[in-house]
Amino acid sequence: MGLNMFETVKKILVEDLQIEESEIRPESELINDLGINSLELADLVMNCEDKMGIEIKDEEIRDFLTVNDVITYLEKTVNEKESAKKGRK
Repeated sequence: MGLNMFETVKKILVEDLQIEESEIRPESELINDLGINSLELADLVMNCEDKMGIEIKDEEIRDFLTVNDVITYLEKTVNEKESAKKGRK
């Protein structure tokens, strides 16, 4: 897990969703530990999409149970996007 991606996701959770920074750990469950509801999860996804320049499919969101699930998905998707860009050069 990249520290930068964790910091990015944590910043979104703190600034946009008003989650206490001290509660956010990679293993924190979005719903059970952080109290995120479906609208807040949608906000998290939209903010990640905007910041990373990616699109997250609805069916992928169902797999976001912990903060680390979000980070892992974002790292994979951003890396794939960057690899595709390099391949077109």
